[in-house]
Amino acid sequence: MVDPTVVARKIRGVLEVRSLGIWPTPLHPYPELAQAMGLESLWLKREDRSATTCGGNKVRGLELLFAGALPGTVFVTVGGTASTHCLATAVHAAAISCPAVLAQFPQPDTDVARAVAAASERAAAAVVRARSVLGMPLAIARAWRVARRYGPPKWIPGGGAEPRAVVGHLLAGLELADQLADAPDAIVVPLGSGSTAAGLTLAMRELEWETRVVAVRVAPLIVANRWRVARLARGAARLLSRHGIDVDGSTRTSLMVLDGLGAGYGHPTAEGERARALAAARGVALEPTYGAKAFAALPVLGARGFRRIVFWHTFGAPIDTPRPVA
Repeated sequence: MVDPTVVARKIRGVLEVRSLGIWPTPLHPYPELAQAMGLESLWLKREDRSATTCGGNKVRGLELLFAGALPGTVFVTVGGTASTHCLATAVHAAAISCPAVLAQFPQPDTDVARAVAAASERAAAAVVRARSVLGMPLAIARAWRVARRYGPPKWIPGGGAEPRAVVGHLLAGLELADQLADAPDAIVVPLGSGSTAAGLTLAMRELEWETRVVAVRVAPLIVANRWRVARLARGAARLLSRHGIDVDGSTRTSLMVLDGLGAGYGHPTAEGERARALAAARGVALEPTYGAKAFAALPVLGARGFRRIVFWHTFGAPIDTPRPVA
């Protein structure tokens, strides 16, 4: 097995990285939750603890997507009204003296959705809202025009789905080598834009672990699918190769996709809400759009023989809201 510390150091040496987060994020065991889910062992990779202002998995990608940006650069991105990517972009852009303009489509109304939307409104320079997903092309065009009033705009894809961001999640996966004595059977992660799942598959290949990355689809198939994850992984591998770092970009044997969407993006599911309540009773705060739906897959995987699982806790709590309990 390669030395993950050396690989991470090489990556950070050849790619410019803007320091936004606190690394490594903790890995916590949850034996009571494991038993309740029918598992032998369960750990939570606490990406929600990635930053003091606004954590979550998206900070990983933003460290590379923000790299090289001059103060005054205006970041323009897109997502739902409860998009944690939009929130993290706005919060961390402001921290480096860069405004953010958000183009957003409506999501189902939940307590978490309202909190994230309100936090995004506070943090962003401007928010352009479409009445429906069909209106997003016009909303994006309007957001771009608004951004030009503040300074030179720079586009960030929805969810941070870009090869540079995938490298950030590769670095996250490499942290597990120092946090676990043995490879887990599976890593479970919500599948939305795909960059986190892509980075984790690259990490498993690099560590030579037989761990399956189980991506639970929480967005429409046209956005969240195996093809997109594979394309992002290959793009990140090519990016690193151009800088003299060779990684295996194949996702064929390490990626598994399960469907957890339910009625649609942002709509809570009965299974997800039961899983959310179970986690909350043991001090773990999940949200209904991503985390709860992915967490609901754990008993299914346990029944399939996956006994030792790492759950990727991706949710970054909105600023001015209580932090989840460890």
